[in-house]
Amino acid sequence: MLTDAAYLESLYNNRAAVPDFQRYVDRWADKSSDFCSSLKEQCERDIPYGDDLLETMDVYMPTKAPTAMLMFVHGGYWRSLDKSQHAFIARPFIDRGVAVAVINYSLCPNVAMKKLVLQVMAAGAYLYRNANEFRVPKKRLFVAGHSAGGHLATLALLCEWPTYSKGLPKKIFQSGLSISGLYDLRVLTKIQSINGDLRMSESEAAMLSPALMPAPSGGPLSIAVGGQELGGFKDQHRLIAQSWPSSICRDVPCPSDNHFSILETFANPETELFRAAMQMLK
Repeated sequence: MLTDAAYLESLYNNRAAVPDFQRYVDRWADKSSDFCSSLKEQCERDIPYGDDLLETMDVYMPTKAPTAMLMFVHGGYWRSLDKSQHAFIARPFIDRGVAVAVINYSLCPNVAMKKLVLQVMAAGAYLYRNANEFRVPKKRLFVAGHSAGGHLATLALLCEWPTYSKGLPKKIFQSGLSISGLYDLRVLTKIQSINGDLRMSESEAAMLSPALMPAPSGGPLSIAVGGQELGGFKDQHRLIAQSWPSSICRDVPCPSDNHFSILETFANPETELFRAAMQMLK
């Protein structure tokens, strides 16, 4: 019989649940490399949005003036992966006239979770302040993220921007999409394989849990979770839907996906998840 710790581990250990997870990550990197090699002047790499070495973003532009910009936040349990492995998600969006900014952020345990969250806010503020340089209307910014990135994207919708930095409007992102996101982090403090790097206390986890905060008044949130994902992520998905009933505008079914394949589904123009993202951007 599983101990409580082992049971929680079984609910949140995606790599154990998908033994060939590395195949997905390697494929993301290969697709991203091929995509970047195919671009000419449509990509600007390693744009700094702050002073930290990892406070950078890559911006992918359509051939004509963008109709919108999507800021994408990668996953990796806040402690791994990189923007360079996620460039491939930009291809179908720029093909449809949407600019995409794929951001990096510092990783735990090198920084505390709160610092990491503030970096994502800094990236959003940078895009708003520099929207004209990217030929994007300031009221056409959106945010999406996968896994830990879904958590960070959701917090970006909740940010009190004028409090974060003077001169910013009440709302920067018009709406958001969280794919396989995490919304109540308190459970993670009980899983040593995760919290050994995150180093959160339960009170800190509560402060950074969107499901424990009032729903955003302005930007609606779309959510998705794979039908083949672990129970912990399905629980998290249900929790945000129950906590923010007035702010969840779409709950996109992805019945065949696991935690890794759903990111490829997001970047596939033939899927309901991609169509939901495009509907958000319109």
